[in-house]
Amino acid sequence: MESVKLKVDGMSCTNCALSIHKYLETSGIEAPKVSFMDGEVQFDMPQEINKETLIKGIQKLGYKVRGQEEKQVKKWLDNDKDRALFSFVFTVPLVLHMIPGVHIHFLMNPYVQLALTLPVFILGISYFGKSAWYSITQGIPNMNVLVSIGALASFGYSLYGTIIGQGASFAYYETTATIITLVLFGNYLEEASVQSTQRALKDLVKAQKVMANMIVFDENHKEIIFNVESTSLKVGDIILVNAGETIPMDSKILWGEASVNESIVTGESVPVFRKMHDILLGGSTIENGTIKAYVTAVGDDTVLANILKMVKAAQGEKPPVQILADKISAIFVPLVLGIALLTLVGNLILTDIGFGDSMLRAIAVLVISCPCAMGLATPAAIAVGLGRGARNGVLFKNAKSLETFKDIKQVVFDKTGTLTSGHFTITNFKMEEGITENDFKQIAYSLEKYSNHPIAKCISTHWKNKEDIKWKTIEEIKGKGIQATDKEGNTYFAGSYTTLNENKAEDGHNIYIQKNNVFIGWIDVADEIRPEAKEVIATLHKQGIHTILLSGDRKIKCEQVGKALGIQEIISEQSPADKLNKLEALTKISPTAMVGDGINDAPALAKATIGISLSNASHIAIQSAQVILMNQGLKNLPMALGLGRRTYETIKENLAWAFSYNIIAIPVAAIGLLGTWGPTYGALIMGLSDVVLAINSLRLFKKKLV
Repeated sequence: MESVKLKVDGMSCTNCALSIHKYLETSGIEAPKVSFMDGEVQFDMPQEINKETLIKGIQKLGYKVRGQEEKQVKKWLDNDKDRALFSFVFTVPLVLHMIPGVHIHFLMNPYVQLALTLPVFILGISYFGKSAWYSITQGIPNMNVLVSIGALASFGYSLYGTIIGQGASFAYYETTATIITLVLFGNYLEEASVQSTQRALKDLVKAQKVMANMIVFDENHKEIIFNVESTSLKVGDIILVNAGETIPMDSKILWGEASVNESIVTGESVPVFRKMHDILLGGSTIENGTIKAYVTAVGDDTVLANILKMVKAAQGEKPPVQILADKISAIFVPLVLGIALLTLVGNLILTDIGFGDSMLRAIAVLVISCPCAMGLATPAAIAVGLGRGARNGVLFKNAKSLETFKDIKQVVFDKTGTLTSGHFTITNFKMEEGITENDFKQIAYSLEKYSNHPIAKCISTHWKNKEDIKWKTIEEIKGKGIQATDKEGNTYFAGSYTTLNENKAEDGHNIYIQKNNVFIGWIDVADEIRPEAKEVIATLHKQGIHTILLSGDRKIKCEQVGKALGIQEIISEQSPADKLNKLEALTKISPTAMVGDGINDAPALAKATIGISLSNASHIAIQSAQVILMNQGLKNLPMALGLGRRTYETIKENLAWAFSYNIIAIPVAAIGLLGTWGPTYGALIMGLSDVVLAINSLRLFKKKLV
């Protein structure tokens, strides 16, 4: 299977995406992803299918597949803006004589009007008509069908009148020209508006393409520095980054120190101090200092690339609220065609306005209706919501998560690494008589260095010993501890108080060490509560959300943390299996979010209604949660919940506008309330209807989330 990604121009709404989706499926492609918002089509292609054939098929539908090369020759009338300006030049003289007080007699000549209309008509039909025809052949007629029929009807009627010598009575050339011109102009406005909802994503893309100072060495080992594009860097290359410059790729510092602004990736605007051996994220900016670093990841492997990939994937997902809109969009065009026909026949039978004006009302129905509005309502809001989240260190793996947040009634927190910093220090330890301090530390280090638990990492870091014990077997028992056997057959165990075989020690310590099932000592570690945790919990309570601490740690430790933060329910001493069972029970009561560090909590995060992972930026690609708070950003949890709710509110507002607009506008056009300029007004109003959706969606950037 070959993974294919295409950039496609000309997709303006859900119907466009649906027609391409259906074409690819009928061509043998399984589950293609088509996003009209960013003009991307992605799919896995079997070897027996020809890629060029698929590209030609998409282009036959009336869309343009961009080449892979960066520089392309710009063609004349290659975009809606140029087409609209070209049409505008010919349309203005046609409508001048319609303005009260303006009498330019030669412009009222039907042959002059035909000459002015013909270039606009040819352009419009070649553009809209081609797309309309192929969308019909695919069984999903798009909005261009409505525009094409409206333009054809008015032009054909006018041409007939001109041929039989009754142009003054039959001439509606200005209607043809204004429909095409205004729809092209509306398409341009729509495209510009939709692109504005993508601005956060564009900022991330721009940060990927910068210049870099690459360091190489001559035969005398003297440094030579020269500029290269960041895309030409490879893993292992040495780079120099000065104050004010952007870090081109993920790197590790070899020399120097600096204050680094990582807001483009983590959303945190306060610069962070970075020194030798620290990781630098591509796209970040050096505010003060100079560093030399070697590149650790390039291209699609960088953190920024993974963020972009995740946001684009989420943008292509359809939340449940979109399903109804998609179903209506699929039948909308045939429905409007039926209403337009009824309008024509109904006005002919029930009124005395005649065929010409009845036809104008039918055309007004065709051009004022807007299936794009229903298709754009959800994606526009989702794009802004995901973009705002990404710029603030909140990543959503799918659009469904944004919608699901509105229902969350309780939040479950893991303790270690979530409500606490996860950076432990050893505060005390004690051995039984007969055990030396050196032997005790050697045993503890030799056991704990094989565990990924934060407490184990603390012990193995602080008590690192070159003369560690070589184990014959060693096994980490999830939720209990770590067990090993040396070459002499002695067994060792490090775990919590509940794992002791004989309770000679007092309760309340973190780690208990046993040798041959006999207790030999304990270790205490301290873990600071995150400074932002108390404010986060208080904010959730203000929002009416129930908070729960769910941990495998001892009761006394959990109560210390829980009571200090004001958490409403504390559940301690839970094994991984117990955690899963408890989460399952909680989600049955009400929708539940689980917040964990994403390392040991993967099963629990997957079990919750929404799993939220606190992540170091360098690990985002391996997280199992639906939502990731970058840079261990617990403080962004209320914002993530608020963003989900506000995005859903915006989707509802957009859908309400889209449905209300069509429900009101179509009858208004059908009964002639738009007057003799009905098709012109209809085309203008239709063009602006999508802009309203984009503007409303953009309000998400400014809405208060907490």
